[in-house]
Amino acid sequence: MPDTGKGLENIVVAETEICEINGQLGELLYRGYHIQDLAKNIGFEETAHLLWQGDLPTREQLHDLNCQLMADRVVNGELDGLLRNLASVTQPIDAIRTLVSALAAYDPHLEDNSHEANMRKSARILALTPTLLAAFKRHQDGLPPVRPRESGSLANSFLHMLTGSEPDPFVAHTLDVALVLHAEHGMNASTFAGRVTCATLSDIYAGVVSAMGALKGPLHGGANAVVLQMLREIGSPENAPKYIAQVLDGSLTVPGMAPKRVPGFGHRVYRAMDPRATVLREMSHTLAKKAGETIWIDTSEAVVKACQDSGMYAKGIYPNVDFFSASCYFTMGIPESLFTSVFAMSRIAGWTAHMMEQHADNRLIRPRADYVGLRGRTVLPFEER
Repeated sequence: MPDTGKGLENIVVAETEICEINGQLGELLYRGYHIQDLAKNIGFEETAHLLWQGDLPTREQLHDLNCQLMADRVVNGELDGLLRNLASVTQPIDAIRTLVSALAAYDPHLEDNSHEANMRKSARILALTPTLLAAFKRHQDGLPPVRPRESGSLANSFLHMLTGSEPDPFVAHTLDVALVLHAEHGMNASTFAGRVTCATLSDIYAGVVSAMGALKGPLHGGANAVVLQMLREIGSPENAPKYIAQVLDGSLTVPGMAPKRVPGFGHRVYRAMDPRATVLREMSHTLAKKAGETIWIDTSEAVVKACQDSGMYAKGIYPNVDFFSASCYFTMGIPESLFTSVFAMSRIAGWTAHMMEQHADNRLIRPRADYVGLRGRTVLPFEER
């Protein structure tokens, strides 16, 4: 009998060449490259090329990709009108999901699932999402949109469009590294949702919309916002031990979390430190010192120590990527409401790589369920029910 554990845990649903995770050792590889090596040496655009094409780009290939992404950054008038007509209370991740879905209406090659067409769609979605996200946030704040830059990285252009000012080079670099770290992570819930959609031979826009819907949940992409809420409740490092003790004994529950669960700790895959968290931890310290505001990272470290002292590490429960991304994003000046959407902005590279892989060797994904309900029932007339 196959393993039928809840949540498809340990069930292999596909073969992939895109990503490998060794949860016992805390290793993450994109196309054979360790994530620490990539985060240190390449930018997000190079990462997207690697995920889509299988190899790091040459200078010429990177130039061509950058030109394509820059050309696709500008929003057409119809989409801009839709953006302005969304209710101001709309969550940014819902707005982006809606706008990506609308993008499909303006693609004359929507039904073409060839690799070449899917590459064009993937680049278009990746290029436009930062523009749409920044414009929507400024719309919510009653501010005019800022045109995307005609040169420079996606991270730099996004921060410029979001704030209307020149980004600090180190902040832009930090965001670029964060996008590399978040770009791909195997067969997670959102990636699986996107692959299931594309396995029906639906288009990549539909796949990304499905993936964004899955990412929205607090057990997936919404987790770093919950971490920030916890840090606010704790207030300062000296309050962390008592707070964590109350969470772990069940006398206090963090909103959005199951009882006795600390947000940003534990992972379905890792039984060692999440390698992405290690990189983000170091960047968060540097960023906080440069900003002259260390309260968030200091409180984060106090939470880590309290969790370690409680015995969580001994149980294989370590900080994950969401834990340190909360203080990192907030110190960069990214509003809390955008955390999940920035995650999505990055993960589009990985999602679309998986969707192209699915289309290239497709079989409809159709799992079975074990029926455990009642049997032998017969319909009674209304008078006897």
